[in-house]
Amino acid sequence: MSPTRFTALAAAILIAAGSVVTGVAHAQPEPAPTPTPTEAPEESSDAEAPADPQSSIEADGTYTVGVDIVPGTYSSAGPITDGVCYWKRTSDGKLVDNALTKKPQVVQIKPEDTTFTTNDCQTWQLTDAAPPPTPAPHDLLGQLGSFIGSGILSGPPPS
Repeated sequence: MSPTRFTALAAAILIAAGSVVTGVAHAQPEPAPTPTPTEAPEESSDAEAPADPQSSIEADGTYTVGVDIVPGTYSSAGPITDGVCYWKRTSDGKLVDNALTKKPQVVQIKPEDTTFTTNDCQTWQLTDAAPPPTPAPHDLLGQLGSFIGSGILSGPPPS
């Protein structure tokens, strides 16, 4: 096989593997069913002030930033049991960031974010931990190399 043909084959394999990995990383689980209200609470003359935003997230759901939760850096120990943890940040209805993972997570929820959604993750706690660095494009290629093996990336086999 000529070196040019081998390079084209290696590039095609990397692109195909990248498409598969990227497709999995952006998968979104089915939303949890919306609870139906039972009875409307009676209005009282002493209207209670709305609760302050929380600094922990203990259940699946979508939380409004600044209303339900305070912005900041949150950490979770990862998924509940042996499943996967899914989270996403949105701003004005647009996806800002998300992950579907089996590992512990640190997420920076910014004041300009609109909502934060979590499914099947352990409790999220506000933390002083540094937010994770943004991955560079070459980080993905490094991960692909470990999936494929180093032999294909080192050139043609010896003659």
